[in-house]
Amino acid sequence: MEGVFACTRKERLTARNGSGYLSIELRDRTGSIPARAFREADFLAGQFERGELVWVSGRVERFRGELQLELREIRRADATGFDPADFLPSAYRDLDELDGFLEHLAREVYDPSCRRLLAELLGDAELRAQMRVSPCTRSGHHAYLGGLLEHTVAVATLAQETCVLHPRLNSDLLITAAIVHDLGKTREFELGAEIALSEEGRLLGHVLLGQQIVTELASRVDGFPRETLLALSHCILTHHGADGVPARRFGSPEALALYRLNALDAGVKGALEHGLAAA
Repeated sequence: MEGVFACTRKERLTARNGSGYLSIELRDRTGSIPARAFREADFLAGQFERGELVWVSGRVERFRGELQLELREIRRADATGFDPADFLPSAYRDLDELDGFLEHLAREVYDPSCRRLLAELLGDAELRAQMRVSPCTRSGHHAYLGGLLEHTVAVATLAQETCVLHPRLNSDLLITAAIVHDLGKTREFELGAEIALSEEGRLLGHVLLGQQIVTELASRVDGFPRETLLALSHCILTHHGADGVPARRFGSPEALALYRLNALDAGVKGALEHGLAAA
């Protein structure tokens, strides 16, 4: 076989006889395969780095019951013109359908200010496109292209149902917060041969980035109430828990609800994808 793949693992190992060899993993959107090179391992290792696209040629053989590629050649490939979707896993659900659900959930918000903020979000073509392609994590729950949109729709749906069960909750605040809580993930990752952290993601993280994006959206809405922005910001900043806030507690029932609902979807999805030990 030969072709262009993403290199998602690269290790220099030692065989039982003491000789060194190169062990890597290659991936495209159909899956992954381990590959090894026993000849010229040091030379081949210098031709590329983990996380890059590589051109490879070799022979597929069965080793201990599993397929692996015995490498003849491997070198860094020109990434120009390649789509990350060719090498990264994608959402199982139809993204157009998920987009439709997102718009439906936004229509369930009746507070004029929150409704206009969501209109700014839905009308931002670039941000909408980023939501469709962004993952939620690098290797945990929803770790695939479109995972952010899928997770957002799930958490917002749970929020809507929770407000039916608990009508004293501010449904406009909770549903809006559910829709925007992970917007920071549109800036947290860089997509290429693998899902990597952006510089913003490494230094700030998606929680703070998300609060910044919502503040930007609110600034486009004339007269957006300061108290509403504070309430939304609090929900975003505490959706992984209240430990990071000064008083170390949730400031509203809606913030607590969002934290629980986010954890519910992430935990269940993680268990379904990776087993109960990962939940």
